[in-house]
Amino acid sequence: QVQLVESGGGLVQAGGSLRLSCAASGSIFRINVMAWYRQAPGKQRELSARITSVGSTNYADSVKGRFTISRDNAKNTVYLQMNSLKPEDTGVYYCALDALIYSDSPTYRYWGQGTQVTVSS
Repeated sequence: QVQLVESGGGLVQAGGSLRLSCAASGSIFRINVMAWYRQAPGKQRELSARITSVGSTNYADSVKGRFTISRDNAKNTVYLQMNSLKPEDTGVYYCALDALIYSDSPTYRYWGQGTQVTVSS
C-alpha cells in the first residue's frame, strides 16, 4: 500500500508564493513520474507540472516561468514551488506518482488527497 501526504496549501494574495510538498510512503520499489495536478471549481483536473525519475520536467503553459517542480528521491517527495501566483491558479492541487511496488510489478498511479490553494486578487 502506498500513501501520499500533501502539505503547503493555503490562502495567498496575488503575486505571492506557496510551496507544496507531497511525501510518499509504503511499499515502493521505484517511483517513475511524479506530478502535480490542479482542479479548479467546476472543472476537470489538469496537469500543472511533472518530473521524471531523471529530473526531466514538463509544465502547463499557464504556469511556465512561475512554477518549479522538483523531487527528492531519497525522501520519495515531490515539491511544487509556486511564485507570482494569480487568482486563476486557485484550486485543489493533487500530487500523483507512477510507481512500482516490486521490481517486476506493473506501474500504478497513486493520488494524494489534495490540498487547497486559494489566490485572492
